[in-house]
Amino acid sequence: MGESFAALRRRRLMSPASLGAKLVLILTGVGLLGAAAMTLVLAFVISPSFNKLERDAVNGHVERTHAALGEFASKVKNTALDYGHWNDSYDYMASPNKAFEEDSFAPSAMVNLGVDGMAYVREDRSIVISRWIDKDQNDVPAKRADLLRAIARIDFATALKGKESADFYLRLGDTLAAIGVSRIRRTDGGGDPRGFVVMARVLGAEQLGNLLGFAKLTLAKPASEVSVVPHDKTIDIAVPILGDKGPVATAAYQLPRDLSSLGQRMLMLAVIASVLLLTLVLVALRRMITTLVINPLNRVERHMGVVRASGTLGLLTEKPRRDEIGSLVTSFNSMLRQLKDLREQLEVQSFTLGRSESAVAVMHNVRNALNPISTVMSAGLGRSVELDRTVVDKAFAELARGDIPEVRRQKLVAFLAAAAQAVEEEREERRRQIEIGREALHNVLEIIGKQQEVAHERPQLEACDLTDIVAQNATIARYSGQGSIAFSFPSKRHWVLANRVILSQVIGNLFSNAAEAIAATGRSGGSISVAIHDRDERLELVIRDDGEGFDPATAPTLFQRGFSTRAHKSGGLGLHWCANSILAMEGTLELRSEGKGHGARAVITLKAAPMLAAEKELAA
Repeated sequence: MGESFAALRRRRLMSPASLGAKLVLILTGVGLLGAAAMTLVLAFVISPSFNKLERDAVNGHVERTHAALGEFASKVKNTALDYGHWNDSYDYMASPNKAFEEDSFAPSAMVNLGVDGMAYVREDRSIVISRWIDKDQNDVPAKRADLLRAIARIDFATALKGKESADFYLRLGDTLAAIGVSRIRRTDGGGDPRGFVVMARVLGAEQLGNLLGFAKLTLAKPASEVSVVPHDKTIDIAVPILGDKGPVATAAYQLPRDLSSLGQRMLMLAVIASVLLLTLVLVALRRMITTLVINPLNRVERHMGVVRASGTLGLLTEKPRRDEIGSLVTSFNSMLRQLKDLREQLEVQSFTLGRSESAVAVMHNVRNALNPISTVMSAGLGRSVELDRTVVDKAFAELARGDIPEVRRQKLVAFLAAAAQAVEEEREERRRQIEIGREALHNVLEIIGKQQEVAHERPQLEACDLTDIVAQNATIARYSGQGSIAFSFPSKRHWVLANRVILSQVIGNLFSNAAEAIAATGRSGGSISVAIHDRDERLELVIRDDGEGFDPATAPTLFQRGFSTRAHKSGGLGLHWCANSILAMEGTLELRSEGKGHGARAVITLKAAPMLAAEKELAA
């Protein structure tokens, strides 16, 4: 017995229908959903945050680039402004002289100013003086020529925009230079302008890279706007360098995607840590549920198996608990005590009740079984003689004469043939009715013969063809009343464990009740349909009629002794006996209705007999 319960427990724990397996599936599903939800939450929190930081960093580098370019050009503009608003420059433009050129326009002075090129330009754009020096303070004619060509292209009015000075970038050959322009006035800013001071300072890629802190920076072709192109590990940034009429070059450099990589690593670490934590919590929760819930329920189940197998209503011994499991054990033990008391009371009452109910029940069932016989006999006695013997003899006599016309002869032959067919049909109908009466009488004798055998003992169960029992009782029930009843039932065999005689009486009683319910509606006919359904290891028989039905509120009292749904009828023993008989065959009987005028359903549930059914099918 211990091994069988252990094997049963293992099978149930492995079965998806067991509580343990369901809890494991639920916890696993919760874990997966929690991990997915946590991953989404972290992804929506961490990744956007680091992406924003990365965008802010990119914007910061772009602004730093603009600021560095602006600061570099602004220094050149301020130097040009210092020279432009200077009395010496103002006087020089009125009267150029060598002394000013050697003192303020010397290479050493340009080095001190931090410019590479310088020029004084009149209002008519003519050049007064220009100079370009290299790092050794030598004049570079080629670069000076590039500066002069650039000055010739500058629209000073547009560049200054009404101001005294301006700065921008220009391409001087293959060199990028920051240009500072200032009007030439007196030191106090007065006097009519006498031209412009133009100063240039070369800006190379290396120099700009040093200003921005990038080792790799290139000056590319001009672009109209800032460009940011992200890659897996780097971001390409291109910032346009503005001249007097638009971009003249682009500062291009790369940024490592440290922030996004850091965000991805943090997201991965957060997800892994969260999943591990959630896994530990679920494992601990599963262990606690197994210890606190599953194991105690398994002990209750094992004890119920022992009670079911042995029939001994022993109490379950369990450590006292104040939770729901403790309440379950207490209720289970209370139920066992009540069942034990009820068993003892039933054993005392069963014999007395059995003797009294058995006699009345057999009379009730015999009455139902005799109704078809009475109907058949009444129908036979009430059938009128449709054929007049005198007319038939007269037809034979006339046909025997040889002088009758051929047409008359054919009519007489047709009449005698129809008369013979009517006699044959009448004989066949009487034979069929006698056969039904004989079957009903056999049912009565079988009920009487078996009643004493099953009156005080639990009926012996055997494999019965439920479909065949339904068909036999349907045939008899057609003649149990005055109305016409249409029956429908399945043809496939269905095998149940029951006592064939008692089950036939129960089904016959239910058919009789259904016929009475149809007659109570006042209609001349009705229908009774039968359906059989497989319910795991049991079969469900449903008998449905379109009779008067009953109030659903009265359903609990239908099986009480003496209760009837019809006011003109007393007794009610049939349903009471039927319910007890089905219960004795380890089944159930229920009556259902949607209310008055909606018909009723009788539902019988019995154990299926699959193996015996297969053997009987083969034998058939």
